[in-house]
Amino acid sequence: MSGPLLRLGTRKSPMALAQSAAVASLIMERAGVQIELVGLTSFGDVSQADLAQIGGTGVFVSALRQCLLAGDIDLVVHSLKDLPTAGVPGIALAAVPARDDPRDALVARDGAKLADLPAGALIGTGSPRRAAQLRLLRPDVRPVAVRGNAGTRLAKVTSGELDAVVLARAGLDRIGHLDLITEVFEPDEMVPAAGQGALAVECRDTDPGLTGLLGCADDPDSRAAVTAERAVLAGLQAGCHAPVGAYAVVTDMLRLTAVVIGDDGAPGLQVARELLRRGAGRYVTVAAAHTSNGDDAQ
Repeated sequence: MSGPLLRLGTRKSPMALAQSAAVASLIMERAGVQIELVGLTSFGDVSQADLAQIGGTGVFVSALRQCLLAGDIDLVVHSLKDLPTAGVPGIALAAVPARDDPRDALVARDGAKLADLPAGALIGTGSPRRAAQLRLLRPDVRPVAVRGNAGTRLAKVTSGELDAVVLARAGLDRIGHLDLITEVFEPDEMVPAAGQGALAVECRDTDPGLTGLLGCADDPDSRAAVTAERAVLAGLQAGCHAPVGAYAVVTDMLRLTAVVIGDDGAPGLQVARELLRRGAGRYVTVAAAHTSNGDDAQ
């Protein structure tokens, strides 16, 4: 394979390596370039503090972006649900590849579904959104804050420390553990996080040639959907660790569902009205129009 050698910075967790490798393969196949993975370690990877106390999953994003801006690497791949909505000067969102399954999944022992778990069951999750919606589905269960990579969380179920964990189905797929899933929550049961299942490819915006090259991995429908979902977070001035769910589906138009859940598991507000009050209707209309262009192109 000819062409330039590009350095893709990635965390060293199994999931980060898997998703970075998948995107690298896609870009190499479509653009005819060479890409090497460069493993990086951030403060978030070594700290045992609660993620919410050290800046949430954005701490991982920031570390990769710093290396990108310093010129140590040429591109990065993030889980898009972890990406803060505010842009960073000097960095371009070059591509949003075709989105994987956005749903949440339960992993419990003995094939148990949520309805099968006993009252007071301990369910691990690092997401306030998931915890709040679990309380809405089963007020008698006890969501427990956990952190660590997917393997660490799954091990807590195997050991009996937890009765179950809730993780993104797409993440479990990327590390080869779909077989462990005991229940998948449909979006009308548990509204996914904005951008869940999607990946983001970033590079420096000072190199339009590279931005254009990486655009070969972009999927217009996926970009339009996650753009609308992230508009919910931006419009509510909420971070990726707020108990906010947002899910957009692209067909002949873009349909957006969003919810805010209170700590007690009750809906916090009518998100659609709030977004319209803030003028988000104009933004979603633009995204839908962009999607129509993408459909025509395909």
